[in-house]
Amino acid sequence: MTVTKLRQNIFKILDQVIETGLPVIVERNGKKLKIVTVEPASKLENLEPHPGTINGDPEDLVHMDWSEEWKP
Repeated sequence: MTVTKLRQNIFKILDQVIETGLPVIVERNGKKLKIVTVEPASKLENLEPHPGTINGDPEDLVHMDWSEEWKP
């Protein structure tokens, strides 16, 4: 697709990309550009690791045997 065609139908073309999920290739000055949808990143993917944290079921901590560690 040319830039001229894109400019004439930009809203229709963008809506088409959103609806179908198919990318549109636009050519300008001999270079190809791709218009695609970008899915939002999962919140879990944005989590940063925290060394030293306990990863597991909190109930396991409650029922842990601390008798050897605890000194009155």
